[in-house]
Amino acid sequence: MKRHFGVIKILGEFQDKKLPVLLISNHISWWDGFWSMYLNVKVLRRKFHFMMLEEQLRKFWFFNYTGGYSVNKKSKSIIETLNYTNDLLTNPGNMVLIYPQGEITSMHQQYFIFEKGMERILKNKNNVQLIFQVNMIDYFSAKSPGIYIYIRDFSDTVTDNSNLQENYNTFYKQCIDNQNKLRQSL
Repeated sequence: MKRHFGVIKILGEFQDKKLPVLLISNHISWWDGFWSMYLNVKVLRRKFHFMMLEEQLRKFWFFNYTGGYSVNKKSKSIIETLNYTNDLLTNPGNMVLIYPQGEITSMHQQYFIFEKGMERILKNKNNVQLIFQVNMIDYFSAKSPGIYIYIRDFSDTVTDNSNLQENYNTFYKQCIDNQNKLRQSL
């Protein structure tokens, strides 16, 4: 990653509660999984798992060997995938990455609408450490882009899917404000 990005910064704190980690992140590029894996290696230190669209996992089959598992939003098998996710989140040594908006979106998108299905995972949220991740890319005055990975623990404040979406969007706006302040400090 250091070959492609001039700066890689993790902004925020992680207090390890010795629980499985559910990582909720924005999905702005092909790089997102690598940034989350970087965060996992540097901070979270769990076995890495991530949900990926079935057709994409068929195309990039090698992700099966890096913790990827499939979801087909148009099939009844989605229940099996959500149950599998819940099973993964019973082991405190695991981390599961989910992009709840369900697809790659523009990095300029200001508001995220989450797909259904998160409520089934949130049922067991008391036994999971819920971490929000926001990835932002900026060049500022550098020749190559920097990646800024913002994280925050939201385990205690999320109650349902709409509350999750609202909390994530609030955090996202705070990250934009922080990114603008960071720019001003350079």
